[in-house]
Amino acid sequence: MKDVNILVEALPYIEQFHKKKIMIKYGGHAMIDEESTSSTARDTALLNYVGMEPVVVHGGGPDISRHMELLGKEPKFIKGLRVTDKETMEIVKMVLIGNINTNIVSKLGLHGAKSIGISGKDSNLVVAYKKPPHKFKDDSGEEKEVDLGLVGEIDKINAEIIEILTDNDYIPVISPIGIDSNGDTLNLNADTVAGGIASNIGAEKLIILTDVPGVLRDPDDNDSLIKQIKLNEIPGLIDDGVITGGMIPKIETCAKAIEEGVKSAHIIDGRVEHSLLIEILTNQGIGTMITK
Repeated sequence: MKDVNILVEALPYIEQFHKKKIMIKYGGHAMIDEESTSSTARDTALLNYVGMEPVVVHGGGPDISRHMELLGKEPKFIKGLRVTDKETMEIVKMVLIGNINTNIVSKLGLHGAKSIGISGKDSNLVVAYKKPPHKFKDDSGEEKEVDLGLVGEIDKINAEIIEILTDNDYIPVISPIGIDSNGDTLNLNADTVAGGIASNIGAEKLIILTDVPGVLRDPDDNDSLIKQIKLNEIPGLIDDGVITGGMIPKIETCAKAIEEGVKSAHIIDGRVEHSLLIEILTNQGIGTMITK
């Protein structure tokens, strides 16, 4: 009976999100652990089977660093941003497009879903421009400027290819690289790409899978999860030090997506089995939801 009740609870959500696009950003544990990747792919396929239109953007930072080291190249970061020269860019493309993307597509296929792997370069999906030199203060407090190389910012999204794929019941799986006006490849932040595409395809939800339960009022207490945040509460939570570090850009991505038309954004724990389904298809949810 319990299983039947779960299905009954899911029914209104299945009805509400039928034929709605759900942008899912694969990251954290869901990208590193093989079993978690397979489980997340199965849940994504299930959403597709019940009539939703999932779109996937994936990251791959740790894998890129690992392959760089295997090839004898030291990864370099400036304030969390990867310095990307031409050689590094070749490794980025190899890992994101040739390894991670095809792996996700394969796993979706194992669960019966139709999916196609693409990058931001395909059909000029993500047109970008080179990020200007990054200014930062070193440990002595002196201001410095560094060129990050082939690191980009989004200029515009051409979502036509996404619409063609979802209209034909395919799940697009997107690598976060872009193309500039000269046809060159640029390395992009996966969260930013997910948020930008979500806005442009009129996604109902943006879901970011991470390795934390969501936004915690106390970082040492998982029971202090903030289940819902409104846009106007975000600045105060940042000022109070509740939202800090790597969570700030994720929250800012969510906020921008909502301001540009996405109905809700969710930061959830990809380490929890079926977290995607729990967040979308149950009353209690699992992570932090950001709304207007």
